[in-house]
Amino acid sequence: MDLFEYQGKQYFARYGIAVSPGDVADTVEAAIAVAERVGYPVVVKAQVKVGGRGKAGGVKLANNVDEVRTHAGNILGLDIKGHVVRRLWIERSSDIAKEYYASFTLDRPNKTHLGMLSAQGGVEIEIVAEENPEAIAFLSIDPVRGLDLATSRRWVAEAELDEVAREQTAELLVKLYDCYTEGDCDLAEINPLILTPEGVVHALDAKVTLDENASFRHPEWEAFREDEFEDPREKMAKAKGLNYIGLDGTVGIIANGAGLAMSTLDVVNQVGGTAANFLDIGGGANADVMAAALELINADPKVKSIFVNIFGGITRVDEVAQGVLEALERVKITSPIVLRLDGTNAEAGRALLAPHVSANLMTEPTMLDAARRAVALAK
Repeated sequence: MDLFEYQGKQYFARYGIAVSPGDVADTVEAAIAVAERVGYPVVVKAQVKVGGRGKAGGVKLANNVDEVRTHAGNILGLDIKGHVVRRLWIERSSDIAKEYYASFTLDRPNKTHLGMLSAQGGVEIEIVAEENPEAIAFLSIDPVRGLDLATSRRWVAEAELDEVAREQTAELLVKLYDCYTEGDCDLAEINPLILTPEGVVHALDAKVTLDENASFRHPEWEAFREDEFEDPREKMAKAKGLNYIGLDGTVGIIANGAGLAMSTLDVVNQVGGTAANFLDIGGGANADVMAAALELINADPKVKSIFVNIFGGITRVDEVAQGVLEALERVKITSPIVLRLDGTNAEAGRALLAPHVSANLMTEPTMLDAARRAVALAK
């Protein structure tokens, strides 16, 4: 479960991690009330689970009530990469002397926790890793031993943070590790972790992903779900038990396997199209699953064509083809469907579909050909 920034900061605060004073607001008047309470200047920040808020106009500095009113009014309802802003975080503005990066996540191959710390914060860590990898200090942490203050101090020195920030950062990192482990996070990230001109270190942002498998230990997480503005498509997918992520394009995607689904998104983009979703139906491409998948994608008004990309390994393509035909009898589809079927019993699957090929149901021999056809139909 990904948290909004304000939820992440609330989570950090439980573990004694210093954050900027602020509060959430759902309306312009509520934003003004928060700003008056925390004191000017304030930052008005869109609460969406996607990056690039600043570039999209979703983060604004306000020095007085009129500026809060203007910025809050402009940001509420703003579409940022397909995410509509329905909530704001209003916080006291912080003067920044230096920006750092800190995070903890899982290192699955090595069965350890992984800490990342850099004196170059404020930008995406992927950019730092690509352009200046030596600027990141990595720390592998044995889950049994954990992270102590002495180790944290050595780590901060290795990252070459400013001397004035080192002791505070070392102490904060121990707290962040406790939040990450005791709080059952998959990711706990601060970017930027700032040093103020007065020499104070605190978290200016919060990115937190909670481990859903640990939800039985955390009944308090229900409050986060209650605050959720869930994409209606994703809500429908969850009800149908489908692995779905809504996007903002026009080509609906159905594939069997997460890797193939990702590749399908890439090839659609490669030929000039935009994907409306990620949908992995796994190995269960029977009639019930296909009907649920097609109904879900068909309900998205932005979808202009549907690309079904199946590679049969354990899954038999003829069973998939039969599932598609049975699903089409149950669901009235308004967009044309392009199928690419390959793998186990592919010839038999294509033979089953052949009598039903039409302007609304067509097959292509390769993934690239099918993507081109689907994109052309979407346009």
